[in-house]
Amino acid sequence: MKEVLSFSYVELIGLFEREFPNVLQGARVSRDWREFERFLKEYVRHSLTGHPSSSLIKRFFRIFMNEARYIRDFSTGEKIRYEPIKWLWLALRGNEGDIHSDFLIDWYYLFKKYQAGREVLPDRKKCKEWGERWKSGMDDGVIHERQENKERICRLLISKIEKRDKMNTRYRFDADMNEGRKEELIREWWGDYKFHLALAIRDPDELNMFMGKTLSAGLIELLHEAKQKGIPFFVTPYYLSLLSVRPGGYDDSTIRSYVIYSRELVEHFGQIRAWEKEDVVEPGKPNAAGWLLPNATNIHRRYPEVAIFIPDSMGRACGGLCALCQRMYDFQKGHLNFNLERLKPIEGWESKMERLMMYYEHDSQLRDILITGGDALMSQNQTLEKILDAVYRMAARKREANKYRDKGEKYAEIQRVRLGSRLLAYLPSRVNDGLIDVLKRFREKARQIGIQQFFIQTHFESPLEVTEEVIDAVRRLLAAGWIITNQLVFTVASSRRGHTARLREVLNRVGILTYYTFSVKGFEENYALFAPNSRSEQEVKEEKACGQMSAELETEVLSLFEHPERVTSELPGILDRYHQPFLATDRNVMNLPGIGKSMTFVTVGLTKQGKRILRFSLDVGRRHSPWVDHVGDIYIVENKSVAAYLRQLQELGEDVEDYISLWDYSEGRTESRFALFEYPKQKTGMTGDYTNLSIDS
Repeated sequence: MKEVLSFSYVELIGLFEREFPNVLQGARVSRDWREFERFLKEYVRHSLTGHPSSSLIKRFFRIFMNEARYIRDFSTGEKIRYEPIKWLWLALRGNEGDIHSDFLIDWYYLFKKYQAGREVLPDRKKCKEWGERWKSGMDDGVIHERQENKERICRLLISKIEKRDKMNTRYRFDADMNEGRKEELIREWWGDYKFHLALAIRDPDELNMFMGKTLSAGLIELLHEAKQKGIPFFVTPYYLSLLSVRPGGYDDSTIRSYVIYSRELVEHFGQIRAWEKEDVVEPGKPNAAGWLLPNATNIHRRYPEVAIFIPDSMGRACGGLCALCQRMYDFQKGHLNFNLERLKPIEGWESKMERLMMYYEHDSQLRDILITGGDALMSQNQTLEKILDAVYRMAARKREANKYRDKGEKYAEIQRVRLGSRLLAYLPSRVNDGLIDVLKRFREKARQIGIQQFFIQTHFESPLEVTEEVIDAVRRLLAAGWIITNQLVFTVASSRRGHTARLREVLNRVGILTYYTFSVKGFEENYALFAPNSRSEQEVKEEKACGQMSAELETEVLSLFEHPERVTSELPGILDRYHQPFLATDRNVMNLPGIGKSMTFVTVGLTKQGKRILRFSLDVGRRHSPWVDHVGDIYIVENKSVAAYLRQLQELGEDVEDYISLWDYSEGRTESRFALFEYPKQKTGMTGDYTNLSIDS
């Protein structure tokens, strides 16, 4: 495969001539592509007669023999023409025109699949070898290098503070302070999350200086273009200390790609559209999922049971800007930003918050509130407590109102509260005594009014992000009774063999359960980071499968998480006792605009560039907005070919032969949800009617 990926068009034709001479000859003797199509049908039927897997025939005809020649890309709205049989006929006859060689490569491996027959999955030993390649933040060599990073960064922070114009800041030096005292203060401040926010790196040249001047001239030029276009820079000293600047240091490409912007992102910033179409709200009109919302900025909604709440506070900022942020559209508009002082709650916000809570209170189906942003934990403790208190009062009123509703007309009561945050990875010192007190107080009183589930929903991308500081923060949150779940974004770097499995292992060992593994949004600004959905399916079948649980183990895990304070000390022992590398509790999914999460798809065609065209179906395991009944077929055109993705892996040093079965994954099915993540059973008598819903017939 390594050679095939670099073949020219002429070499690919020669490959077909050697391995599939009948196909090449059929193209050359057919007078038009329709005749070639008839030839292929007979060729495939004849080739697979008596083959142990008749599904191969079905797959071939589903992908390349569709009657419809046009689809509308659900993410972009663009009308796409696809005629893969015609294009193959032209290409094999030497009339390739604008047909990319990746188109022929995908065809080649489709025919190879027919030759190979049955698939052979890697064994557990191989999966273990892949996973052991990836270091965690707890490895001795990594810890040592990061200590060097911290010392270098602290010296630069002293210089930065000395040059600051504002002397009214908390983090400053007295005029007569000696170097030793300055170093002591920096080490003391390092454990204060506000220090890292105040001293965050916001400029490309400063970023390069803090990274030991290791960025190339071309990259620095690109980052200056990014700044000129208005893409924010915000990297905390702590997170910067996680990156390797030593020649031959550890592989940090997964986390580096979060703070180093790609050419495609820079070029498209300013024209970025919201992938989550339901997040675009016009006053008085239903969003893309059919829901009526009180405004365009504070509440986002896709499903019947849950709505996101974004407060007007510092929670509109983050501890850093992830290069693939799904809300990059909001950063582009300036709705989300890093003007931390200006994001503090203004007078009147608390009254507005109470009005917004009425949306949840008077909705017949909402029982889950996800407080995010931005980042929920960017709000200061006092602000966060006011938000949680407002949630508590709303939930209590909603429960009380049900006493006066007839059976069959009662509204769903709030059962789950979630805080969405990446600060555990970006800035674990945020988990301080004050935050723990706020979370404990809320949980104690919320349980008395029927709220049963309390989740911190975080986002670790790499085992390198798990440090001593993270372990301490996780332990304290679990002791406060909050379960921690992780959402991974399946980028090119994180999709390498064994990387996601290793992350699951490291997270489980510290007490975090994995929740979702998301495909990257397929817009062009994410081209550098997008991994095809075929790789996500390959990861499920060939790597995540090692973490499948027996019924006995699942029962024990569910019992343990009824007592979060015991998780840190007991979960590693359970894993060892069952010889379990990790718990496969997450689901690999793609967010479908306005629809919801799914990985149920079939490949129905190829573009001229070799990009696969997928037809998605809904996740049948959960409720959706009734609006989706009106959607029709959901087509998504991936933003790169499988061959282009494999070349990226080569550039990262991967042996692409390890991914040879990738070509075979042309369809997928959404995994079932882990029982802990199911909603608790509701009381009887709840209404099936919807409020805040409008469907245009």
